[in-house]
Amino acid sequence: IDKKQKIYLEKTKKNCFYGRPWTMEQRTELFKREQKWGLNTYLYAPKDDYKHRMYWRDLYAAEEAEQLTSLISAAKQHDVEFVYAISPGLDITFSNPKEVAALKRKLDQVKEFGCRSFSLLFDDIETEMCPADKQAFSSFAHAQVAITNEVYMHLGEPEVFLFCPTDYCAVFCTPSVTQSSYLNTVGEKLLPGIDVLWTGPKVVSHKISVESIEEVSSVLKRAPVIWDNIHANDYDPQRLFLGPYKDRPTDLIPKLKGVLTNPNCEFYPNFVAVHTLATWCKAPAEGTPRDVEMGDEEQDPCYSPQKALNLALTDWLEEFMSTDQPGGRKESSEEEPMQTDMGESPYIPGPGENPLYTAEPLTLDDLKLLSDLFYLPYEHGTTARTMLQELDWLKNQTEWCSRAQQFDNMCEAVVQMFNRLSNAPNRSILYDLYNYICDIKSGVGLARAYVKTLGHSQPSAQLLNDDPEPWGFRGGLSGEFQRMLPGHGNRDLFRHPPMTAVYCIRPYCPEDKPEVERIFREMQKAGEGEISPSPLCGLILEDDLGLCGYALALTDAKPAAAKIQVIQKFPSVIALEMLPRVTDPSPAKRMIGQLLSSIRSSGSRGAFCELRQSNRRMLDFYSKLGSFKLVQMDRLPQDILVMATSL
Repeated sequence: IDKKQKIYLEKTKKNCFYGRPWTMEQRTELFKREQKWGLNTYLYAPKDDYKHRMYWRDLYAAEEAEQLTSLISAAKQHDVEFVYAISPGLDITFSNPKEVAALKRKLDQVKEFGCRSFSLLFDDIETEMCPADKQAFSSFAHAQVAITNEVYMHLGEPEVFLFCPTDYCAVFCTPSVTQSSYLNTVGEKLLPGIDVLWTGPKVVSHKISVESIEEVSSVLKRAPVIWDNIHANDYDPQRLFLGPYKDRPTDLIPKLKGVLTNPNCEFYPNFVAVHTLATWCKAPAEGTPRDVEMGDEEQDPCYSPQKALNLALTDWLEEFMSTDQPGGRKESSEEEPMQTDMGESPYIPGPGENPLYTAEPLTLDDLKLLSDLFYLPYEHGTTARTMLQELDWLKNQTEWCSRAQQFDNMCEAVVQMFNRLSNAPNRSILYDLYNYICDIKSGVGLARAYVKTLGHSQPSAQLLNDDPEPWGFRGGLSGEFQRMLPGHGNRDLFRHPPMTAVYCIRPYCPEDKPEVERIFREMQKAGEGEISPSPLCGLILEDDLGLCGYALALTDAKPAAAKIQVIQKFPSVIALEMLPRVTDPSPAKRMIGQLLSSIRSSGSRGAFCELRQSNRRMLDFYSKLGSFKLVQMDRLPQDILVMATSL
């Protein structure tokens, strides 16, 4: 791993973070941790520094210059490369020499502070050039590359100089990574000494594969620097990410120029994110595999996310229990919680009286539970998944006393973890965590109360009251908006489990016709009638008992015009039906997705279906898909509705 391959980043993405900024003391403490754990670079681009982005032209005042100089000096003392980033893309006119001069002047000033590494960021900006730039440059990429190359040369070709493109992930590239004219221009025109930042397949990438990095490297004509948002939480104020650095194989290491991690907004909870990144960076790309947990071998023979997490949490526990608070904020007396002096004569309970409450010390198991509850963007930890599965099971079963007790025990563990965290000696860490752990404790408490009501015939007045306490409904106005949107909940990390163990989806064959007709008659289907599907446009659903559903389509409904009314904008017709025993909508969604893909491949512009108004189940299914809409048609039977979707 070369010098630039282990990097730590402080920056917030997509949404500007204007919460409590990190103090200079905290940033200095970060440098100590980087040095201790083997990380070597710090990229400075915090949103609380307005002169980094919004007022990028303005020079730093004397007091600001003194702070930055001290910070750069502290980084050097701990062998950490300080990279100063600037984001001029909001309003710069690339073709104006005065603008370029202002950018050079600003970076020259920072260079005088002792900084020797720099970064130009053009992320999250409008891509439409102003008229003056359109006359001077053939594309937005040419404009960015021209000014980046000029600044790089002006600064004397620094050893570390990073460029963040506007298309910084695969999903932004049109039509694809390899065919993106923007990325190809960057690869061809950007000077070879400049490194390019890349977040992976998405802004927040679930996984980053070797193949995806090889693809973008061929376009950029250089190995990228991964700008990883796996632990960034600025887009959701109710989420915190305390899981390990994972789903990035160590085979990536020799194919990258570096890795930056974009952290949680709060300083102290980033202990796990940075610690596990350091462990990942030190994992060998080749050679003797390290000892890994069962199951981890399938992911990476050299790195175990679970072992890396355990190491991080063990070290973090020591910090929790320390009264020496590194990088701590010097709070005013108004911000400190009230402390009660025990005095010389503490109260001693008498016989038969309640014992004094004694806070138990925080344990490693508490921190493991905390990490499970606040794991990663695309997955919950093991305990969190178990709790969701148990709650789902308890809602749908009758004989559940022992399982209910197990769920209650897990809820109680969350409460006790909250109590012990609240009494940990290091108050600075608690201040960063408190809103999150308070929220999860409240949510778990509501679920716990609900499960207890399931064992009684009388519903809980607290849960079902028409005038509940405000903590019974979460999220404020933002929560109201989200619950009103049609897609709310469809990206929940916990999926409702299917009611049968296994469903099989297979292609339709002529021998299936009698069974399809039987289901058709059983469901008293009306509207689309019986159809013989087009090639590759018939799917059959089976469970343990046999055929239980079907999805059929005609790419061109005109030949069946005698039975089906054809809509000009939607030339294809589909028929979908499930027996009542299929209570899980997932198989139907999958079949409809495959069917629409086949119809689209045939060149069709759209598809429709006819439904009986009394068939509320299928009407609800198509409505929740989001893409199907009701279509008004003349001469339809009174009880028939048509829903259609464009392709």
